[in-house]
Amino acid sequence: MLAFVGSSSFAQKKSNKKAAVLSDRQFWLQQMDKMVRPVLYNLAKDSLRIAMPQVTSIHIDNKELRIKVQYVEVLGRVLSGIAPWLELEGGSAEEVALRKQYREWAIQGLKNSLDSNAKDFMRYDISGQQLVDASYVAYAFVRSSWLWENLGKKNQELMMKSILTTRKFKPVFSNWLLFSAMNEAFLAKFGYDWDQMRVDYALQQMEQWYVGDGMYTDGTTFAYDYYNSYVIHPYLAGIASIVGKKTGSYNAMFEKIKKRNERYAIIQERLINTDGSYPATGRSIVYRGGAFHHLADMAWRKALPKQLSPEQVRCALTAVIRKTLESPTTYKNGWLTIGLYGSQPNLGDFYNNQGSPYICTNIFLPLGLPDTDPFWSAPAAKWSAQKIWSGEDFPNDHGVDLR
Repeated sequence: MLAFVGSSSFAQKKSNKKAAVLSDRQFWLQQMDKMVRPVLYNLAKDSLRIAMPQVTSIHIDNKELRIKVQYVEVLGRVLSGIAPWLELEGGSAEEVALRKQYREWAIQGLKNSLDSNAKDFMRYDISGQQLVDASYVAYAFVRSSWLWENLGKKNQELMMKSILTTRKFKPVFSNWLLFSAMNEAFLAKFGYDWDQMRVDYALQQMEQWYVGDGMYTDGTTFAYDYYNSYVIHPYLAGIASIVGKKTGSYNAMFEKIKKRNERYAIIQERLINTDGSYPATGRSIVYRGGAFHHLADMAWRKALPKQLSPEQVRCALTAVIRKTLESPTTYKNGWLTIGLYGSQPNLGDFYNNQGSPYICTNIFLPLGLPDTDPFWSAPAAKWSAQKIWSGEDFPNDHGVDLR
């Protein structure tokens, strides 16, 4: 079953042009459209629960519960990744038309998710997992004021109350503290009462968990996975961008966070191999390009360190997108499978459902930059691995003390 029958996609239009050579931006838009279309098209038609497969990891802990929460999960993960692009104005006529369509789907889909009479109505009070999922929805609004402003007063209130309900859940003593903090930052950004203590606790605890060279532990122990990118650095940057405007109490900490953001971006770029592959280590590896959420976020924020040119990051991330999505089993009936390179069920974790892998939409954050930005307009450039493994002389790398 193709969940978006009758809807002409950007990818389909591009494929109809014989021997067309896509620019990097066109390729990104094509892949974003292919990934996101089934979700937002169906949600806008109030048919997401009908169309979305009820697939979970083979290692799942509670199948029934994980299926119940997959709808808010996929909503937040998709919107958080494409929010900057929805915010953007201008571009080619084709891109403007595509954005217009997605804006319509996003707003109508959100309205359906908040309508208790709709088939796709989404509750935020089912389980603690929804503290996580609500924070991605909140982050989408933090990244796109357009999305919030066009929701309308009635639905803004419903959205605010939905996110507030997740305060009932105690966050796991880990990166989950940042999910609570992001929800409060969202409330602060849009003028609601917010709990400064939840934000302060998360920030202070993350400072305690900083271990050096741009990396934090995820809780009390260090794990060599991608959670510094999936969550920690992008969330700290987003929270700092809002809270820093509310109080100067964290100025010294935010300066440290900025420097650590830069250092970890350098590490991330060096992890990308010459073919776009990267070490498949740690949990949640089925999040595919979401492993580079942080690098993509830094590029979109125009916050890359001087060691990384926007164009080399563009080329490196393009390689990651190609590598992680090229397998013929990446999609099944239009929906992402659980895996890193195609369908690989054993790579799933106990918490993965059909919505989980859509966090990889966060690699598309730089689409929020106009096509005139150097990230897109500068000529292609080799990234670090390409230079090193082709024999070019290249600066060495070393740890940095950023305590």
